Amino acid sequence: MHFSVMQLALILGIIILLFGTKKLRNVGADVGGAIRNFRSAMKEGQGETDETHDDDKVIDSEAAKPNATPYKFKKKDDVK
Repeated sequence: MHFSVMQLALILGIIILLFGTKKLRNVGADVGGAIRNFRSAMKEGQGETDETHDDDKVIDSEAAKPNATPYKFKKKDDVK
């Protein structure tokens, strides 16, 4: 589906009439800030891939216990 320049201009004009230029400017600033925050979070997250997480240590230590038994669910008939 291809849009011509005239159709896109008409859609943009309707959007400006509905929301106004001030709101569109605010929305643009909010979207830009969200993208900027997302990119910075992705850059911070790349450094954590080499480090070990504390969650892995907890799972490993629980699995190392020889007498650890899994939780057994009781049926409704068994509960009094």
